[in-house]
Amino acid sequence: MVDKGDTAWMLVSTVLVMLMIVPGLALFYGGLVRAKNILSVLMQVLVVASLAIVLWVVYGYSLAFEGGSAWIGGFGKLMLYGIGPTSTIATFTPGVRIPELAYVAFQGAFAAISCALVVGAIAERAKFAAVLLFAALWFTFAYLPLAHMVWASDGLLFRMGALDFAGGTVVHINAGVAGLVGAYMLGPRVGFGRERLSPHNLPLTFTGAAMLWVGWFGFNAGSALEANGVAALAFLNTLVAAAAAVLAWSTVEATLRGRASMLGAASGAVSGLVAITPACGTVGIGGALVIGALGGAAGFWGVNALKRYLRADDSLDVFGIHGVCGIVGALSTGVFTAPALGGAGSRDFSIAHQLGVQAVGVVITIAWSGVVALLAFQVARRLRGLRVDHDAEREGLDISAHGESAYEI
Repeated sequence: MVDKGDTAWMLVSTVLVMLMIVPGLALFYGGLVRAKNILSVLMQVLVVASLAIVLWVVYGYSLAFEGGSAWIGGFGKLMLYGIGPTSTIATFTPGVRIPELAYVAFQGAFAAISCALVVGAIAERAKFAAVLLFAALWFTFAYLPLAHMVWASDGLLFRMGALDFAGGTVVHINAGVAGLVGAYMLGPRVGFGRERLSPHNLPLTFTGAAMLWVGWFGFNAGSALEANGVAALAFLNTLVAAAAAVLAWSTVEATLRGRASMLGAASGAVSGLVAITPACGTVGIGGALVIGALGGAAGFWGVNALKRYLRADDSLDVFGIHGVCGIVGALSTGVFTAPALGGAGSRDFSIAHQLGVQAVGVVITIAWSGVVALLAFQVARRLRGLRVDHDAEREGLDISAHGESAYEI
């Protein structure tokens, strides 16, 4: 049976995920860079996402979800072969199905935002051609295998019982680790540690964060694949976790620095959204509140103390927020899914066992994404060079790379 309500919800959820990318992520990142680089960041987010969507329908969907091994899918659905308006796939409810084309679109949007997230770590100094080459390689050899391992029924982590409802490992840890590798490979921006590299337009960043929060309802609740009670649970958990994270980040910041900032509150919202993503469909409301608060505190630590320790110029804190909070969320899922803590786990659910499985998933994701990102950036360096020259960076990528200026003086 194909339910029209489920189908409509999946289509709306896909639109919401696209809202997260353009304009949400693009504006969030755009406001954080200096005025001379905003167009380059908008351009990179848009074009990288577009590249991922094209590659997704050419071969990505097939390699992620069409049979295969425990590590990667097969080639049976290249160019969406055999998929049409009457094709359906099963949901999590026996006997309920949705159009496969809707699922292709929904998962394609996930792939697109995953690739676009990495842009923030290497902003303001990367060559445009190198970014696109890296994105194509990382999408193929990191995102697709991890999506298959976690979400395909014959995937390695799926069979192990790893829980990732909406992409804590596949999207956030994956992108966060790749971004950190990229920050090391490109080196720091000119003036890093010596000059103020402040955000040029925080209202844009706030607007982008707000759009991310709205779009995240489709990201998380849409992963239920049906318009049902699980979707409602994921929806409410997404709401309360982000709110708890805003309060947690602001409280920590005010305690340590004497005042709470708007940028901190907006970053806190994103941190909570990242943290709740793998858990949103399996934990109770109490668990969501705790995970959100942990995410807010962890995000603050990730973009401040940890960033100083790592000594990497992760320009827009991709690892500090997505990597760190993704890890917190993935591990917390193994705890708060327990029925005793209000979660939806089975009666024989073991926190210790599930926490171990979640940890294995985190380690595999970090190792896989890190190695692939390192090799992909090496290839891009050899073929295109990774970063613009000193003068072009000083001038700004808007002019030097794209021949445009966002603001007329």
